[in-house]
Amino acid sequence: MEMQSLFSRIIGLFACCSVSAIAILAIDADPYHSGFIDDIKHIVKRPTDGGIREVFPAKYKERFEKWKAELRSTEFGSRQWDTYAHNKNFILTILVTSDRRKGAGTDKFLWDEDGNFVGATITLGSDIDQGFPDPIYYPVLNSLSAEATTYSISGKILAATKITHEIGHVNQAAKANRALLQIQNKLMPEYVSIFLKNGLNTKDKKLVDMATQMGGTPVEIWESREYWSEVNALQYLNERISNESFYCYVFNKIRRNLTTYARDYEQRFEQVPEFNSSPCLK
Repeated sequence: MEMQSLFSRIIGLFACCSVSAIAILAIDADPYHSGFIDDIKHIVKRPTDGGIREVFPAKYKERFEKWKAELRSTEFGSRQWDTYAHNKNFILTILVTSDRRKGAGTDKFLWDEDGNFVGATITLGSDIDQGFPDPIYYPVLNSLSAEATTYSISGKILAATKITHEIGHVNQAAKANRALLQIQNKLMPEYVSIFLKNGLNTKDKKLVDMATQMGGTPVEIWESREYWSEVNALQYLNERISNESFYCYVFNKIRRNLTTYARDYEQRFEQVPEFNSSPCLK
């Protein structure tokens, strides 16, 4: 059974769950994104005509072009895009579909027979210029929600930031050890299946052994992937809005989100020089 359906079965257990159980539930509780969970079994011939392939109904072309232009309006965004657009040995497929609505996802990884990472698919919801995911795992994306302020942040900026987040997942897979990814993505659903049957006991020896093989529990692996992609989104957003009137509002909200929900990951974001030395710091 797929990981998402496994998590969906236990959404109603919040009242009885431990902190660890709630953390596992949180992986599937956010409708924006399910992380990149893939079976790593797609072996193909190494492409020689790669690049970015844009796939979407004609009715979404105009909005997608606006999102892409917004992304490429920054040096960072252009570099991210061109890394894959100019790589003839890698195929990045970008889909736009109404099925994902305001969310997005990255999967369908491709590998050649020599173990080289040669392809991936980013699926964008047709309404990604709307909707803000939870601050717990998405401190950067969530920071663009204007709440009760007078600031009006463009939906194009939101969409471009979500795209950069997804490109971050492709970047991670490109740097990752394929064998470890395969072990993680094979064992994570098995871990959850056992977890559901053992009374939600994360100290079960089988689960402890599986976590050792994977390099962490499913929630630790999943949240690490999400936070690395948020660092990628931060670098685009920091450049894009550095001269906007709402820059400090967004910057300070990211800081609050990190301090409140992600202290263990703050150091990752502080590696971005512009963020760590922002004029908004007091």
